[in-house]
Amino acid sequence: MSASTPPLGESRFLGLVEAHKGILYKVARLYAWSPAERDDLTQETVVHLWRAFPRFDESLRFSTWMYRIALNVAISWRRRERTQTQHLVADGETLLQEARVPERAADETDGEDLALLYACIARYPELDRALLMLYLDDQSQADIAAVLGLTTTNVSTKLGRLKERLRDDFRAAGHRLE
Repeated sequence: MSASTPPLGESRFLGLVEAHKGILYKVARLYAWSPAERDDLTQETVVHLWRAFPRFDESLRFSTWMYRIALNVAISWRRRERTQTQHLVADGETLLQEARVPERAADETDGEDLALLYACIARYPELDRALLMLYLDDQSQADIAAVLGLTTTNVSTKLGRLKERLRDDFRAAGHRLE
């Protein structure tokens, strides 16, 4: 094998990450506000995935395993960011608030409803954000439970409550729901 040829494990890893890269972008979008933060979080997640890849359990779907790692990295990253910024003072007078909602949570090409959805979800606790992201990505309740370490009953209950909360948030923003 030449120096430019990646080992078989690396090739397989890169192929799997490429096939499931949408997971990385979804997680980064829910846990990082700016494009630069999203890039940093995505890169950190890929590093964690690579380090954990030798222990990947072939009995799991790669996407389930990837979600679990990506969400754990994002939650840890967000907590670390909050700890590092909670005592900073901007313009000498106001504390930075980690729970802020960015002015524009979605890219310019997204519709108004999608922007509102991301803004609403960004205010929820980490577990709720993860649960909604997996649900909106059409993951089964069993898969969501496996990724988050919950029971399917707990997932079902939490989803019902979160859907109602989202409906209320959309109504409060003046959107009619059918």
